[in-house]
Amino acid sequence: MGKSFGVLRIFAPMGTTLAMGLWLAEEPLEAGALANTTSDVTGLVNALIVLLLMATVVALITRRLRIPYVVGLVLAGLSITQSVLPGSVGLNPEIILNLFLPILIFEAAINTDISRLRSTIKLIALIAGPGVLLAAMITAAILQWGLGLATITAAAIGVILTITDTVSVIAAFRTVPVPPRLATIVEGESLFNDGTALVLLGIITTVHVQGSFTVWEGLQQAIIAFGGGGILGLGLGYLCVGLFQQLDDALSNILLTVAVSLGTFQIGHEIGVSSAIAVVVAGLVIGELGFRQTSASTKVTLLNFWEYAGFGVNTFIFLLVGIEVDPGVLLQTIPAALFAVLAYQTGRVLTTYPLLYLLSFFDRPLPLRWQHVLILGNVKGSLSMALALSLPADLPGRSQVVALVFSTVLVSLVGQGLTLPWLVKRLRLTVPSATRQHLETLQLNLIAAKAGQQELAALLQSGSLPKNLYEELFAAYQAQIASADRDLRDFYNQRTLNDADRLEDQSHLDGLRRRLYLAEKGAVNDALRKGLLSEETSQSYVRALNEKLLALKDD
Repeated sequence: MGKSFGVLRIFAPMGTTLAMGLWLAEEPLEAGALANTTSDVTGLVNALIVLLLMATVVALITRRLRIPYVVGLVLAGLSITQSVLPGSVGLNPEIILNLFLPILIFEAAINTDISRLRSTIKLIALIAGPGVLLAAMITAAILQWGLGLATITAAAIGVILTITDTVSVIAAFRTVPVPPRLATIVEGESLFNDGTALVLLGIITTVHVQGSFTVWEGLQQAIIAFGGGGILGLGLGYLCVGLFQQLDDALSNILLTVAVSLGTFQIGHEIGVSSAIAVVVAGLVIGELGFRQTSASTKVTLLNFWEYAGFGVNTFIFLLVGIEVDPGVLLQTIPAALFAVLAYQTGRVLTTYPLLYLLSFFDRPLPLRWQHVLILGNVKGSLSMALALSLPADLPGRSQVVALVFSTVLVSLVGQGLTLPWLVKRLRLTVPSATRQHLETLQLNLIAAKAGQQELAALLQSGSLPKNLYEELFAAYQAQIASADRDLRDFYNQRTLNDADRLEDQSHLDGLRRRLYLAEKGAVNDALRKGLLSEETSQSYVRALNEKLLALKDD
């Protein structure tokens, strides 16, 4: 389709090069094969360089325009032609499902707060289990009626379009304040609904191949997938925890966690259980128990590595999503894609609101505005595209299905991704207290006055400002700084807070301390690299800073 359906050739040379490298140990390569291998490696490096530079430019532009980073990556990919890249680049579902997906799931799982997840597990299980099944059925029925699809094809699309891309939603959460519990619900649903969708799609594929399938067989397959995946994740997770007790080397622990995340997914696939659920459970066990067995510095290193891995994978995925789609085909399929968006949003509305209403009789009710976010944040992502590419080749209308899913994902990412931050802001999920607003006003006066003084000093240094005018303006700013500083000191010394304001104030102070500790750590590491400090002198200080960082509560 369009630019390049098929193999993700940007990564294919890696496997080819490794295989040829092993072959070199046994017999020499012919001149032509060696030249092809060198060309493949050169093309891979050049393509990676171009993509990384593009991602950097997109990051700068999206920050300036205040739009979600992932939306910018997709739009940048749409504007790129294959002639811009040194080699042919496209999406390969095997790479996404077997490499990218485990990394994303594991990174999210180890950063999930078990205590918060435990308090919301009933809600997450409801919308990520029965919710996904019901939404897929409703979506499939609407698509079959509106687009005239075959039943098995509509069922497959219905499942594919129930998967929520949490990256775009969390990106919107970073621009506006949201309650931590709501963020946990969104992340938890994304963790588990991927596993549900993969199991359902496996059942649909079995029905297509066998021609028949009973409800009991489907229920049995689901139980084996979820139960077996949970047991596998627990076993490998606790095995990793035991190894953590023997190791406290950051690099060795990084290799161990990478092996466990990818290995758990592959083992789950081989034995016929839910690989996604297995990785989720293993990540939760390691994040909750394994990290307790390591030092603070090792834990910080592990979290930093997995944050970078998740960010890098998402960068390549969303950039390749835009590159993969032919703009001409996208324009032709926009009407059908808009109908598909309407279909899956209808399924989401008709399942989420009723299920959460029923849940309110048995569990803590979810505010209606939070439910709106779950509906509005139903953004599609790269996994939907990978599942579309992995459909059986003989599925009726497969090529049209792939085109429809790709276009729908693009419309969802751009349309919903751009409007979601504005809609979340309009819902006013959190309203700052009068105390917090007063504090921010005092900080604003202090920050603005100090910035003015710095600019005055620069103007004086450059000769653009006479000395007498500089002193007059500097004195005015100094009076503003003294007043703001006095007000801030009085505020912190004399304030009386209720419980809610006290919690908010503590969160604010923890945020300030986090920035200070990170600044200290950066300065010490910089001095260490320059040879100004020895390893022995700085190590204990950095370890203490890491302990302080880990002790701070989440904002």
